[in-house]
Amino acid sequence: MTAWLSVLVPLLVMFFALGMERVEAKLRESTLHTDDLEELLERPRPDEVRALFRSGTGRALELFRLRNRPARGAKAPKRGSRAA
Repeated sequence: MTAWLSVLVPLLVMFFALGMERVEAKLRESTLHTDDLEELLERPRPDEVRALFRSGTGRALELFRLRNRPARGAKAPKRGSRAA
């Protein structure tokens, strides 16, 4: 019985550590960038503040990124061309 425990306990700890590493990797990918958060807090809109209060930083940053994303039909200006 003791021999089984001495084999099973390290294996269980190892599998638990591998599982937690996967969870940590997913959390690391979804972390927010401090630059985005600072910019959001410098010039927030009412809907972003409401989302920050109710749902947390994740939803507020999502709204912030949607606001800063270029419009679908808008094209970026070409370098060297002048607007008339």
